[in-house]
Amino acid sequence: MSERRKLSVLGATGSIGTQALDVVRKYPDAFEIVALTARSSAEKLFGLVREFKPKLAVLEKEPEVIPQDVRFCEWAFGADGLVKAACMDGVQDVLAAVVGIAGLPAALGALDHCERLLLANKEALVTGGALVMEKARRLKKKILPVDSEHSAIFQCLQAAGNNPVSRILLTASGGPFRTWSAGDIERATKAQALGHPTWRMGPKITVDCATMMNKGLEVIEAYWLFGLELDRIEVTVHPQSVVHSMIEFEDGAVLAQMGKPDMRGPISYALGFPGRLPYGGERLSFKERLELSFEAPDTRKFPCLAYAYQAQRQGGGYPVALNGANEAAVEAFLRERIPFGAIARVNGQVLEQYPGTPVRGVEDVYAVDQWARHAAREILDK
Repeated sequence: MSERRKLSVLGATGSIGTQALDVVRKYPDAFEIVALTARSSAEKLFGLVREFKPKLAVLEKEPEVIPQDVRFCEWAFGADGLVKAACMDGVQDVLAAVVGIAGLPAALGALDHCERLLLANKEALVTGGALVMEKARRLKKKILPVDSEHSAIFQCLQAAGNNPVSRILLTASGGPFRTWSAGDIERATKAQALGHPTWRMGPKITVDCATMMNKGLEVIEAYWLFGLELDRIEVTVHPQSVVHSMIEFEDGAVLAQMGKPDMRGPISYALGFPGRLPYGGERLSFKERLELSFEAPDTRKFPCLAYAYQAQRQGGGYPVALNGANEAAVEAFLRERIPFGAIARVNGQVLEQYPGTPVRGVEDVYAVDQWARHAAREILDK
């Protein structure tokens, strides 16, 4: 890179944001941080502001005191601040690493101002995929996926040339409960659900991995990013998390992207694209025994994956309703209000109850989201 790229990091204190800033630290001459946002980790954000000296810093809730030594930059608060950080003058790259539907307005706003949207907020496409992709196409803006699976697919496609792809194969670790019985999964505790075997992520995404809802959301995300029909996007369980995803060509040849499970890999690839930025991660050794196993997902034990396929097939507001119900159910589980098994039941019941109202714009997306959360809370209260 010949000049410093101006970068806004949405969700700077979360798992993806923290690791992205680790990469930025390795390349101080390549990136300039112009905006940083956090939800509630004020002290962490204060530290990052001191280090990176952005022009704008955003918190969801205004703290009682902003230290004098971080008042050199502009401060904003609330959801509007997130959009403001995505729409900074001169910003070239926006890393969208917030969790949930809250990232949708920022993703849409970023496309008006940035050159590239580095997308780690899968819910923006789950809930507003048609809106986001249509805008990106119209404005000729590039969306670079940061999720490890979608980054893997994207990397494989760079090597595909003009050869048609017959299938996308998204890999899933299977989460902490892959070998558990259905009864044991039903009674799983919060601590057990947060014990992912290979990845270290935030609590909401980690619970989604345990239910396999995360993989379902990734199926929907892949549908929008890569333009393949839903029945050509398959999930295979790969417990070692070494093969991050694959594409299959029409002649049956399969191209895979592999590496140690480390989110700095896909983050640095997006930041450095079309080049590659070494990030200092551990490398695979092919001199030692390397076992790679694959199996079909069990949607009887993990019905959330099947619900995601169902919702995307039904289209319209169904994926929005599923996502809203899931966010409400996971929040209740993390507060230890419901057992683990109830998450899937709430999601299934909300999908059954959803009347299928049309979705034509962002306002409709938020209306469906609010309906789904209300429906989920009514089920939870019972």
